[in-house]
Amino acid sequence: MDSPRRWTTVSTRNVGDFRIFSIRSDVKVNPRTGQKHDFYVLDTTNWVNVIAITPDERIVMVEQYRHGSDAIELEIPGGMMDRHETDPVEAGLRELREETGYAGEGPQLIGRINPNAAIMSNVCHTLLVENCRPVHAVEFDPGEDLVTRLVPIAELRNLVSSGRIQHALVAVALYHFDLWRQRPAAG
Repeated sequence: MDSPRRWTTVSTRNVGDFRIFSIRSDVKVNPRTGQKHDFYVLDTTNWVNVIAITPDERIVMVEQYRHGSDAIELEIPGGMMDRHETDPVEAGLRELREETGYAGEGPQLIGRINPNAAIMSNVCHTLLVENCRPVHAVEFDPGEDLVTRLVPIAELRNLVSSGRIQHALVAVALYHFDLWRQRPAAG
């Protein structure tokens, strides 16, 4: 069976810069037909989501208004990595502290996904942090207004299946968490 082949880039040009993302136009050659096609790609910074577990098996979540959905969304802490940040663990710990005031132990990356590989160039990382407790004051960005919620782990599946959790990257992070919980015990 044949495999798809990479397309050759003929040219790239910046179409627009919109603070949190830029758009570029790539002209590429289809390796099967030899024809050129123009594609638009959203270049945005990488993202990190945080599964923060308290000692009593609850997930630290946030509720906030989202402009895209025009709704109050229940999510896990997270956000865009700052332009100077290269380590998703450090970025995730920063987001957790700023958005909720929580900190914990043993941070580990448990997932990585391309949010929309068809048109976006970024990656979303899922960070797990255990034994989380409130230890800092929150430090919201000027455009943030969040409320911290502690949700029992047992409620997560129902929150997704019922539509209470609507954010796709949060659902993927929770799936990574579910896989992490089902992994075979070491030893």
